[in-house]
Amino acid sequence: MQNSPESRTETVLITGGAGFIGCAISESLLESFKRVVVVDNLHPQIHESGERPAALAEGVELIVGDITDAATWDRVLPEVKPDVVIHLAAETGTGQSLEEATRHTHVNVVGTSQLLDGFIRNKALPRRIVLTSSRAVYGEGAWRTTDGALFYPGQRTSETLDRSEWDFPGAEPTAMNAAEVFPAPVSVYGATKLAQENILLAWAKSYGVESAILRLQNVYGPGQSLINPYTGIMSLFCRMAMGGRSIPLYEDGQVRRDFILIDDIASAVVAAATSEKTPSTPLDIGSGEFQTIGTAAQTIAARYGAPAPHVTGQYRQGDVRHAWADISAARDVLGWEPRYNLAQGIALLADWIDVQPDVKPA
Repeated sequence: MQNSPESRTETVLITGGAGFIGCAISESLLESFKRVVVVDNLHPQIHESGERPAALAEGVELIVGDITDAATWDRVLPEVKPDVVIHLAAETGTGQSLEEATRHTHVNVVGTSQLLDGFIRNKALPRRIVLTSSRAVYGEGAWRTTDGALFYPGQRTSETLDRSEWDFPGAEPTAMNAAEVFPAPVSVYGATKLAQENILLAWAKSYGVESAILRLQNVYGPGQSLINPYTGIMSLFCRMAMGGRSIPLYEDGQVRRDFILIDDIASAVVAAATSEKTPSTPLDIGSGEFQTIGTAAQTIAARYGAPAPHVTGQYRQGDVRHAWADISAARDVLGWEPRYNLAQGIALLADWIDVQPDVKPA
């Protein structure tokens, strides 16, 4: 789809579109679609004031509603009838999902099925659905032994973690690649995201609807919630360093993560919504390289002149040891490429946090 006035004939609907990613893509979507409609419940864990976020572009229609409620879709779909749907709405806390499994399952799984049922009930089948999934569906992913064989180690146990046995002996982790690594989630959150994928794929193939699944790595950057304690490790680190604290590092500080700036995530989501190509398998979206948690914390500490980070040896159930994306398929299918490295992203995040009103050091 070209971004010319003549091409803007379609309607796009974004679930959870008043959140971090939804706000980041809103301006670009207005350039590609005639009508942009957001359905969001403005949950207080993300939206403290309960008001329309300032970062949501003018021209975007906001409908306040709960995706898990069939009445929401019977109210929205008869009038909106979207051509493209971007399904962002989800509960995302890995640790929180262990304590609130019902909440995560209800929103992520039932919310998805209610949306799909609403399409059928209201005769409003879209042309394409884009789902933002998560690297959490892989769990620990695939590891490679010294002789080159791949294996799936499964979930780390409390017993091994209590002994500070962080890695799997005699093996190295591999990048997450949907074409080669099968999903094996080790958190409730990851399990619900995989269920979303499977439900969407089965439904979309049955009804001839295009589907694009994006498995996102660790998203951060300006605009992310500063009040949600279950997401946003990078913003938490910034607030700790802002207060002159030494950032605590779980495990041995060598946990690998693929930190990707919100701007790069936004361009990937918009590309998936507007590309002429439809991916045949889920696409892994990240920076394409890993950084250790320790490296990220050191970069942030240096930015604020804070004390060096320190290793605590603590761990969190449901966390995987290493995670990063092989983004070659996203490059090939979407023509997409991340533009920001870790240092650039942290600088943008820290500059944004520094000017936010009422931000308190953590």
